[in-house]
Amino acid sequence: MEACYSQDKLNITSYDAVAIVTITLQAFAGMWINAFIVSVLCLAWLKKKSFNSNEKILLFLGCTRFCYLCITWLYSFLSIIYPLCFYVHPIPQLLTAIQNFFNCSNLWVTAFLCGFYCIKIANFRHILFIYLKVKIDRIVPWLLLGSVLLSLVICILTYDVTNVTLSTNSTTLGNLWKLNVIMDEHSFPIFFIIGFVFATAFVIVIVSALLLLFSLWRHKRRMQTTSVKNLSMDAHIKAMKSILYFFLIYSINFTYLVLSLIYSANNENLVAILVLLFQYALPAVHSLILIFSNPKLEKTLLRTLPRVKCKVCMR
Repeated sequence: MEACYSQDKLNITSYDAVAIVTITLQAFAGMWINAFIVSVLCLAWLKKKSFNSNEKILLFLGCTRFCYLCITWLYSFLSIIYPLCFYVHPIPQLLTAIQNFFNCSNLWVTAFLCGFYCIKIANFRHILFIYLKVKIDRIVPWLLLGSVLLSLVICILTYDVTNVTLSTNSTTLGNLWKLNVIMDEHSFPIFFIIGFVFATAFVIVIVSALLLLFSLWRHKRRMQTTSVKNLSMDAHIKAMKSILYFFLIYSINFTYLVLSLIYSANNENLVAILVLLFQYALPAVHSLILIFSNPKLEKTLLRTLPRVKCKVCMR
């Protein structure tokens, strides 16, 4: 057993090395970006002792993404370097469940943020939209709580299906993608529920982005017709760019979910590396977009970078 462990531990291919480097760089970059968002918001709270709805969502999203990147990096690192640890109960069950908990929270809170921007910025006269615009600040804490409860349900389902699968099936060492195929074949209803939850969050993003785009186009057309300049126009355009950039990144992340299943059936290293890139794209790149679309975060970042650069140069 020790010989097998030693051999498997040292048997690292060039693909494994590339995967580890890719995972580590993206994960730690994403963790730094989200830790920056959380720290800035917490320092701001210490000064004014209050959070607005936007800051609540950003704080929760930053914490969720930081934890998601940590557990995903640990999961990927262990599956490549120490695959035999996934035979130790309950390491694979816990890692998979916790990863899905933070992944579900990340996707849903991101969708809430997109919907929040749509409700706050877009201008529609429908009674439901007006009601949401008035009540959104009170609804936000309940939405965040709902995302936690929903993620907890996904976590429990994932733990259960992983536990059942590992007790009835044997898998190739380190090939966690193959494990996903086996679980899908034996637990289709549960995976259908999980897929439906993720797809619903994606639909919320699509609807919010389209509504905001339509509202901006109608607002711009009205201003051109009346020849009146509106100071909020720049804010509308900046927010719209943020939403569109996010929609692109979110679409890439959703594509990852599909590619992960394709890769399960086709053991292609190039596709696997692309899947890893897609997996870390949303929590890292979109958080960076959020920083540059938020004046407070952007100013703090621009003040921080020169100081960090000076300290690095002094060393």
